[in-house]
Amino acid sequence: MRVSPDQLAAQLKRQLLPVYLVSGDEPLQLQECCDNVRREARAQGCADREVIDASGNHFDWQEILHSASSMSLFAERKLVELRLPSGKPGADGSKALCEYLEIAGSEDVLLVVAGRIDKQSTSSKWFKALDKAGAVVQVWPVDARSLPGWLRQRVAAAGLSIDDEALQLLCDRVEGNLLAAVQEVEKLKLLVKDTRIDTRAVLDSVSDNARYNVFELADKALKGDAAASLHMLQGLRGEGTEPTVVLWSLAREIRTLHEVQQDCRNGQGVLQALNARRVWQNRIPLMQSALARHNPESMAQLLQQAITVDGSIKGFAGGRPWDNLEDLILGLCRVPMLQRAAVP
Repeated sequence: MRVSPDQLAAQLKRQLLPVYLVSGDEPLQLQECCDNVRREARAQGCADREVIDASGNHFDWQEILHSASSMSLFAERKLVELRLPSGKPGADGSKALCEYLEIAGSEDVLLVVAGRIDKQSTSSKWFKALDKAGAVVQVWPVDARSLPGWLRQRVAAAGLSIDDEALQLLCDRVEGNLLAAVQEVEKLKLLVKDTRIDTRAVLDSVSDNARYNVFELADKALKGDAAASLHMLQGLRGEGTEPTVVLWSLAREIRTLHEVQQDCRNGQGVLQALNARRVWQNRIPLMQSALARHNPESMAQLLQQAITVDGSIKGFAGGRPWDNLEDLILGLCRVPMLQRAAVP
């Protein structure tokens, strides 16, 4: 059955289902939904948690079948967490998932954490089988129209209130990044002297930000300014920023560029495609600059580079994460190989 992110907590309280498929590419909501499932599974006796990462090119789908047939060492029930970043298990994965549902113990819980699943995949056999066996939670980005309401709810949940001008300033500040929004709310919770957030409080919070931040880095890379981008990357590294956060910021922009390219090949104009993807107006020139530098081949290479960075962070791909991030930035800036050595 389909369950929205807002309905998930209530559904879990009513009944812990044997299967949950949580998919999407908005990291905060995806993480919170998965945490809700993990928390309830643990509360209902799933003390053992087994994580299976299916992101590698040579993943053996027999792993999940072995998990279905093996007993938990520490508890009567276990949570099996399958990570599927691509959102597409392929023929072998589809077969294995369907078989898992047939042989898995009735007490175990399967949590599939997937990237965005396209409309075509929702008609596939594996998706329908998971949907029938449990709950499917699809996470969608909060668009520009919905962000003020979403952010006001977060502020209220933190025990605060916010005036309209401050709310708009905060929305402009985070530009749709929900993780950054939550971090700003937590910071404001510490800064405000009472429970009311006004414009001055938001401005004070902004001025207290680190010298370098991932949003400015992404903007510089979209603009094609390789020297400034690499300088900011080193600044972020020196400040102790996790490479995962930098990758998230860059990968988000690369995915949007890729999707806009596809829309344009299907007959849409660039501005029409950017607006359809909810790109903020003040960022459209940056996206246009990047699109002008890249063709489908270079964009495909960027997507592969992002996968390599992710793999090096998780330990199953070669290279060092920060070195791979440098290559990703240079690729996004479209710096020719012969000029890369000259970039400070």
